[in-house]
Amino acid sequence: MTAVSAEPAPSMPAPVDAIADVLATATAVTICCHTRPDADTIGSGLALGMALRRRGVAVQVSFPSPAQLPEPLSGLPGVDLLVAPEDVVGSDVVVTVDCASVERIGLLAEHFDAASTQIVIDHHVSNAGYGTVNLVDGESSCTAELILMVLDAMEIPLDTDLATCLYAGLVTDTGSFKWSGPQSHRTAARLLEAGVDGREWTRRLLDTHQFLWLTMVSKVLATAVLVPEAFDGAGLVYAVVDQVTAAGMSWEQAESVVDIVRTTAEAEVAAVFKETSPNRWAVSMRSKTQVDLIPVARAAGGGGHRHAAGFTSEGTVDEVVAAFVAAAV
Repeated sequence: MTAVSAEPAPSMPAPVDAIADVLATATAVTICCHTRPDADTIGSGLALGMALRRRGVAVQVSFPSPAQLPEPLSGLPGVDLLVAPEDVVGSDVVVTVDCASVERIGLLAEHFDAASTQIVIDHHVSNAGYGTVNLVDGESSCTAELILMVLDAMEIPLDTDLATCLYAGLVTDTGSFKWSGPQSHRTAARLLEAGVDGREWTRRLLDTHQFLWLTMVSKVLATAVLVPEAFDGAGLVYAVVDQVTAAGMSWEQAESVVDIVRTTAEAEVAAVFKETSPNRWAVSMRSKTQVDLIPVARAAGGGGHRHAAGFTSEGTVDEVVAAFVAAAV
């Protein structure tokens, strides 16, 4: 493995040092990733877990559902740290990564609530800070960047395995750097210099789909509707992924459709309604430059970022879509 000396960020928020101090003396740590895990929560959790294990800490990493990781993530270094939620022992120090609220860790919340030190590391603007120590930075492009700051503060050398997990979170949450700033590119340079195969992991995480995905996408795009008057004339485009259409597809494959729908030139906002169980919908929203989606998501009981947010809703597809469109116009 290639090892690269840590290069601490020019300035570190106080919570970074506080978290580093806690983790430096911990003997056991439980790391919680969010439900329906993506590359940022899993990459962040595994990177932190591997770093702590190397220091002799007893580590468990877990997520509440589904039972299996998305296939592209199953090849990340450190997956042997993953424990089924029902087998988590718990510890005095519990860390959530990339979780805007404690509800995002499902039944793992009992371990979080029981911990004497509750650490929250997240980049969602909607995160109000529900731990005893909170590192919440809405300006960071991903939670992986914040984990790297913690590793730097702990003076843990960055090697290929750690960098690969962090790169997974970085490349996915920035859309392969389509909506990233200078800091994300500086972080990427460090990770690549540590030995990450950027081409291979970008292909695995963003550019690989089952053949069935093509059929699913064609059906979903056929449901697309443009509402030009929505959001004060900025425009809305939405599409629907019901359970029949998504049959045989993993969660993350269905989720990826929103990045196709959002390319519509006439719409500032894109939304995809995904049926997770009969008449229960997960709504993913994306905006380009003008519309802040946080108030929209919060009004519906959800959260996220200014330009990427979501919420859940119940009812028939017609009812759920009609309510959303009515609120948008």
